[in-house]
Amino acid sequence: MSRFTHILANSANGVMTITLNRPDKRNALSPALLAELTTVLQEAETDSCGVVILTGAGTAFCAGLDLDHLATMTAHTPEENRRDSEQMAHLLRMLYDFPKPIIAAVNGPAIAGGMALATIPDFTLAVPEAKFGYTEVRIGFVPAIVASFLLRIVGEKHTRDLLLTGRMLPAQEAHRLGLVTQVVPADELQRTAHALAQSLLMNSPLAMQSVKRLLSRHAHRRLDEELEDAIEANAQQRSTEDFKEGVAAFLHRRRADWPSARTRP
Repeated sequence: MSRFTHILANSANGVMTITLNRPDKRNALSPALLAELTTVLQEAETDSCGVVILTGAGTAFCAGLDLDHLATMTAHTPEENRRDSEQMAHLLRMLYDFPKPIIAAVNGPAIAGGMALATIPDFTLAVPEAKFGYTEVRIGFVPAIVASFLLRIVGEKHTRDLLLTGRMLPAQEAHRLGLVTQVVPADELQRTAHALAQSLLMNSPLAMQSVKRLLSRHAHRRLDEELEDAIEANAQQRSTEDFKEGVAAFLHRRRADWPSARTRP
């Protein structure tokens, strides 16, 4: 297994545990972390493990986009914006299509892209204190890439609610909506995740792989088209004045003065 800077990865008893390891940044997503996570998942596909557990170090699962990276995004070129969007889309598609069962052990808040990492896996175990939210509209952004996956999990009405309001969900509501498989006390989270992993290891690896491949194939063509549209929408939104204002307002802890609101008739 390669050595990484922003994640930890270890295999034992047929289970690979991947830990987002930026606790001082609440495991926020940077291009480097996304690249490392993509690499370790690629390695896990051919590793002897039969199940993957994804979790976070410290008190958060993943707080969304890294603030340092967010601060630079308004100056990115269209090509850079598209590459960023493609990187995230590739990782989320990898999670969705992954040939082995993945369990997300959500130890704290999972926000924006972090919520996608927490809820796209096959199983999502969350502590009662965990909170979830696609908050992108609050900074003038579009949660385009996650939309296709969210539609498949909760349906269109709930997707519109979550993406348009940008509201935060407590773990119990996320469970009711089907985003979380089970709410687990914090001191039992890892034990429960590993117990589930061991029960999955009792099943036929080939049969589980066939189930996952079948489900992925059902969505394959449509998901390809939707993600291409989402990458374009994601990249384009980054060049808008609303996004620039939203990022500035967020970083300076003030209320946004949306340029698009000033142009209303």
